[in-house]
Amino acid sequence: MIDAAAREVVEAGREDKAVVLSRESGVEGLKLWPGILEELDKSSGPKSYEGANANFGENLLGNKAETVAISLEHAIKASVENNIAVRFARIGPGIGEAQVVAAEAAFDWTFTANLSATRTDSPRVATSFSSNTQGVPSTTEQTGLTTSVGLRRNLVGGGRLTLQHGLDYTDDSTPLQTSRPNPANLLSFTVQYDQPLLRGLGSEVSLADVRVARNAERNSVQTLRRDLGQVVSDVERTYWQLTLAHKDLLILQRLLERGERVRDQLIARRGESTTAQLADARAKIERRKADIIRAQTQLRIVSDRLKQLINDPAVPVGSEIILAPTDRPVDEPVRFSLPDSVLAAVQFRPEVQQAVLAIDDSSIRAIVAENARLPDLSLRLQAKLSSLDDSSYDAYGQAIEGRFFDALFALVFELPIGNRKAEGDYRRRVLERMQSVIAYRNTVQQVTQEVKSALDRLVLNYKLIEQTRTSRIAAAEVLRVLLIEKENAPNITPERLDLEFSRQEALAQAEREESQALAEYNSALTDLYAAMGTNLERNRINFVVPTADER
Repeated sequence: MIDAAAREVVEAGREDKAVVLSRESGVEGLKLWPGILEELDKSSGPKSYEGANANFGENLLGNKAETVAISLEHAIKASVENNIAVRFARIGPGIGEAQVVAAEAAFDWTFTANLSATRTDSPRVATSFSSNTQGVPSTTEQTGLTTSVGLRRNLVGGGRLTLQHGLDYTDDSTPLQTSRPNPANLLSFTVQYDQPLLRGLGSEVSLADVRVARNAERNSVQTLRRDLGQVVSDVERTYWQLTLAHKDLLILQRLLERGERVRDQLIARRGESTTAQLADARAKIERRKADIIRAQTQLRIVSDRLKQLINDPAVPVGSEIILAPTDRPVDEPVRFSLPDSVLAAVQFRPEVQQAVLAIDDSSIRAIVAENARLPDLSLRLQAKLSSLDDSSYDAYGQAIEGRFFDALFALVFELPIGNRKAEGDYRRRVLERMQSVIAYRNTVQQVTQEVKSALDRLVLNYKLIEQTRTSRIAAAEVLRVLLIEKENAPNITPERLDLEFSRQEALAQAEREESQALAEYNSALTDLYAAMGTNLERNRINFVVPTADER
């Protein structure tokens, strides 16, 4: 198991050093005039949309959509408290604890009691010892009452201890027959100890069910942690998707506004523009309106998805309220170490811990199966005090004196010829353990791949933020220069009109790609902490499983 984790980081361990994300500035390569960059950032890019109002359109009720502002912290807090999947998983540790109690109950004392009453009045064969002697009448008349109470307990070593007290009362009324004592009170105190000497011997076998139940409880705790971490990660990703959908809507609205200004200019200069130019402008505007409708719908879909995850009673999924994100994606470099990230994943990921528990379960079952291959040799030790009197009180007195004492020592041996079932079960358990070890190695590889994939996306999107920003600034500069040339050369040609529309769309696309890079960078951060299994700690969530008394 240790080698399985070390093998994945052996190459990275040769250069065990932390890496800080870095990127080259591409804006300087554009060689813009001083002051132009600030102007371009005001007309395009994330900062230019601060304070802008989005048109969310109509809701499914035909009314104007309403919004509720929500922060990422509030969304995560609400999901931890209210998410249905988390609430479902919270019950799991309680079920596991109940299973442990049920397994441990096999070693509790068991109280036994028995009461039976009989009355016999039946014919019997008459007997005689000579032809001149008449036998007793052929009837039997008896009244009996049998009671017994006891305690029984299974021991950790595999044995069983039994304490039992019995009292048999008999009143014999058979005609012409005398019994002494009559009535008779037969009293007994019995101590019995049964112990397997080969098969079933030892705590490793007797406590196997308890250990498996405790592992099941630990597994349910890890399942809760896994589901909680998954929900928190889904909330973060969905929140950044919501910010992206919100920004897309704002970008498309601005794109529509720019197109409408061109259309209005064409209408104002009708004498200089042709009917085809005006129709082309109107067609492009209608297409942009269609894009806005799609963006509004996408925003509502993502908002509903986030509402389902947080399950906030104030904003149910069925409501037509749209969640408006207040937090913006961060653009800050992070420091990471590949070996440390992989080792953290192996240490904290619930899936890895569950794979370890699976190995332990299979090992326990293999031990039990190996023990079952042994012959069944059982020892029984029994001690019994007895007394008999016509009075139960006197019978107890005699028992205390210990006058009648019985002892039993017995050995019982049993072995199936060939012992094929036990051998087959043992072979199966050994193979299952081999499977669990392979499954553990596979899990380690999977979490290692997820960590590396998250780091690759993190590095990629951090560089893409700068690259897409450079692309957006370049597109904004092209549109700015084109508008300046338009003012100096007011003649409208089909080529110039088509070029202006295409430059507007190119700028909008560049803005959307920059927003996407920012959102995916933050999502990659979420994926990285989720892959390492530390996303709860990152969000300051204290994972404490309450005991049964606290639930």
